[in-house]
Amino acid sequence: MEDDLVSEDDILLRSEKEFHVAAKCNHTEKMLLLIKRGVDVKAKNNTDRTALHWAAGAGHEMAVRLLLEHEALVDDEDCFGMNALLLSAWFGHLRILQILVNAGAKINCQNKNGLNMLHCAAQRGHIKVMEFIMEDLEDVRLDKVDKMGRTAFHLAAEHGKLEVVEFLIGSGCHHNVKDKEDNTALHLAAKNGHIEVVRKIVEIRVNLDEKNIEGLTALHLAADGGHSDCVKLLLEAGSDVNAQTEKHMNCLHYAALHGYQDMARHLIDAGINTDAVNHQHTTPMHIAVLQNFASMVKLLIDSECDLNIPDHRLQTPLHVAAEHGRQEIAEMILIAGVNLNLMDKQGKTSLDVAARGNHINVADMIIKADRFYKWEKDTLNSDSDSWVDQHLTFKQDHGLETQHIRSVMWRLATKYLKPTDWKKLAHFWLFKDGHIRAIEEQWTGTKSYRDHGHRMLLIWLHGVVMAGENPIKGLYEGLVGIGRRDLAESIRKKANSDATSPKKCTAM
Repeated sequence: MEDDLVSEDDILLRSEKEFHVAAKCNHTEKMLLLIKRGVDVKAKNNTDRTALHWAAGAGHEMAVRLLLEHEALVDDEDCFGMNALLLSAWFGHLRILQILVNAGAKINCQNKNGLNMLHCAAQRGHIKVMEFIMEDLEDVRLDKVDKMGRTAFHLAAEHGKLEVVEFLIGSGCHHNVKDKEDNTALHLAAKNGHIEVVRKIVEIRVNLDEKNIEGLTALHLAADGGHSDCVKLLLEAGSDVNAQTEKHMNCLHYAALHGYQDMARHLIDAGINTDAVNHQHTTPMHIAVLQNFASMVKLLIDSECDLNIPDHRLQTPLHVAAEHGRQEIAEMILIAGVNLNLMDKQGKTSLDVAARGNHINVADMIIKADRFYKWEKDTLNSDSDSWVDQHLTFKQDHGLETQHIRSVMWRLATKYLKPTDWKKLAHFWLFKDGHIRAIEEQWTGTKSYRDHGHRMLLIWLHGVVMAGENPIKGLYEGLVGIGRRDLAESIRKKANSDATSPKKCTAM
């Protein structure tokens, strides 16, 4: 049979390909047969791998011995710089490694990433191989670094190899060596959530607050990775909960970014600054709102964070909620109480932002809150002895009377009010100009005034119900006040003729 190339993608002849497969499978009889036929023992495939690479990587002692007896090159490297010795260390084949060392392999070799035998064995957790390297080989540097500046200790910690970490500590490795990004082994273990490795490194009393090139501590990396157990352990060990990165991020910023609520609770209990601002003057609350993590927002509100802090655009968290139409979050913020007069860099309040984005429900909630805040302030400052603490709510009243008045207002807005009447009523009921502009921002066609009037009436009704006032009486007075006595009398007569109505307009 003609010995041609296996395929266009492979540079091996068929006999060479068969030889590689036989070495990979420890099929020594097949290998001997091919050798007798004159196969090239040193032949390389398209990644520069020889039969010795395959045999060593697979841990086949008989195949390795056969290849060495037939003058295979023990130090040949593949395109990644891996030779048979490094492959045996990588895959944990101690006996193969010993055979190769005895055959004269260079023990100080390294691949193209600068990984030596110790690095390979450490990150793969091959403790027996490491013990042989350290105890039986000479001139092996325990703290030699790869091209990333990482030692075997770094790599074992990064990959969570606890037994190797303990071995290296016992062998006297340096604990605080930094790689080229200034990461210590603790940084890498925390980043990857290796709790037992983190615990072991903490026990040897390293500097817990060491920062990498970006100013991140191990606590930051654990928080960013969502590793709550590591965060808790590091906090208990004394890590600085308020440490900030080069971009002024604290761990709560990361928890808010990813929605790690349990972690955020640990950080808050540990005394983290909930109002810390990063390089964009953004608080954890800004981030939680932007990411739409409602439960995180509630947790931060419950921790009494400052809701009025502006970011680099001078936007408060409510501005952000308004811009993105986050209705549930806006509701929580408004109930908690905020300054609705704050403006962003464009001179827009949160109401302006909601209206511009056509987020009608959010805009209406802001107007309701603004009117409630004023009523609350006026009531507190009054001499009335009947003041009862009332909390803002946006839950709809489903009582029969309220349902009835809503029906009345719908007919009023869509059938009876003239195009300008709703604005007159709004002014009569002390709606601010900004409130009216926000309502008017909505455009539904030439009859938009009907929608505007209905929205305004519902907002007004919310305030009346919150204040415990008579809505029929208030509607009557409002219509009279704008010169629509005809409508006022019609509503009064219907209300007084309704025997089921608990509140009649007897005072009118």
